[in-house]
Amino acid sequence: MTKIGFVRHGSTAWNKERRAQGSADIPLDEDGIIQANKLAERLSMENWDVIYSSDLLRARQTAEIISERMGNKQIVLEPRIREVSGGQIEGTIESERIAKWGHNWRELDLGMEDVESVIKRTLPFIQEIQEKHENRNILIVSHGACIQCLIQVLVPQVEFEGHLENTSITELNKTSNGWTCNLYNCAKHLDS
Repeated sequence: MTKIGFVRHGSTAWNKERRAQGSADIPLDEDGIIQANKLAERLSMENWDVIYSSDLLRARQTAEIISERMGNKQIVLEPRIREVSGGQIEGTIESERIAKWGHNWRELDLGMEDVESVIKRTLPFIQEIQEKHENRNILIVSHGACIQCLIQVLVPQVEFEGHLENTSITELNKTSNGWTCNLYNCAKHLDS
């Protein structure tokens, strides 16, 4: 059985300000580093064979903290699992978007990446690593919207609600019958 653990990166200043990050290269903030360390402690007690990470700084920093706790396990940087691009809205908060483009800004073409484009770049990556690491445990450090798009495609029979928490882990297992989800948006490590 192949297992994939999807990890959302730790928190950033822009997360707290509710700024659209998208493909902007924002670092973890102090809380994000603490979150990543707590997750790394949890994951170090599990068996993960390989770590893939988005090449954006906030995901890469999260992956590096996890890797260090696992004895400096190699990280493979992968641009195909970057966050969904926000186009012109990146770096803005809701009130700024309304002031600039009006209340119906979501209906405008502001260069935001659509779901079909996200799936087109991420699904081949998942298929590649699934074949390359068959019957292994693969950890993928990525971004909330990107992970949610993938989960909706891989496990369409399950409805998932709410946004993914920073440093949450979602686990999917690949069996002969397809993908199943046995853990979703788990952030219990942050309670300690």
